[in-house]
Amino acid sequence: MIDLRRLHVLRAVAHYGTVTAAAHALHFTPSAASQQIRQLARDLGVELLEPQGRGVRLTPAAEILLSHADAIRARWEEAELELRAGEGVPAGPLRVTGFPAAVSVLLAPLAVRLAERHPRLSVRIREAGVRESFDLLFEGESDLAVVEATPDNPSAADARFDQRPLLDDPFDLVVPEGHPLAGRDVAGLGEAAHEPWIAPVPESPCRPHVTAACGAAGFTPDVVHHALDWNVTAHLVAHGLGVALIPRLAGPAPDLPIVRVPCAERPHRTLLTCTRSGGHRRPALAAALEELRALASEAVG
Repeated sequence: MIDLRRLHVLRAVAHYGTVTAAAHALHFTPSAASQQIRQLARDLGVELLEPQGRGVRLTPAAEILLSHADAIRARWEEAELELRAGEGVPAGPLRVTGFPAAVSVLLAPLAVRLAERHPRLSVRIREAGVRESFDLLFEGESDLAVVEATPDNPSAADARFDQRPLLDDPFDLVVPEGHPLAGRDVAGLGEAAHEPWIAPVPESPCRPHVTAACGAAGFTPDVVHHALDWNVTAHLVAHGLGVALIPRLAGPAPDLPIVRVPCAERPHRTLLTCTRSGGHRRPALAAALEELRALASEAVG
């Protein structure tokens, strides 16, 4: 008989990449986590981890076991759904996570609408980045996340998660009032090729969108300032320190002397909803996803 608690430790090692990181997430010591995996390996009579440099990697036997472990987790979600199917009414706590713009434009209004329409449902919001959102879903600490699609996300085929497109959020070229492009209905990015640029910090998931859009327009932007927060970016533009690409959902302070100009190239970022596999069929999540789709449609016009 497989000890499901030990199996969860192995899943955590696969998710976080190291025994130490998995132990930290599970509130174990690294030695205790290692002991759990060694015992699981002895129970099954196979090796589950093997040395790789200064760390470890999963053996082929561990990969096979994990494919079944993910299926077991999905079946638990289905079992919970069936046990609550008789209720048929969205109820209980619903834990949602998202990055700042998603919280402001989508999740906060979501909480209000769900409270009005489903009084037995209690929405709890947590701001989190993309990686943390997936971690919280994996750990069972979140039920629904709104994340940006990035190359570092788990693949769409990952059996642990159900990822679905929510909306495409366009980037606008943002310039100071009085700029030559400020009066345009549409502008090509190449027209700003010789401007100083303000770009997201290198570790931002939006940084590749900005550099790729400029590259597709035939130039490398001269980035003179970096910002983590879109409101900071907008203030830098307002002071005439450069131009920037800012997603439409990231609404900076409305009184800033800046102008959004739609881009002819239509660069955008894709936002996804993500639940654990099978979770979207829960009444609470189904209600939340329906409202999110309506809010997303309203948000991008």
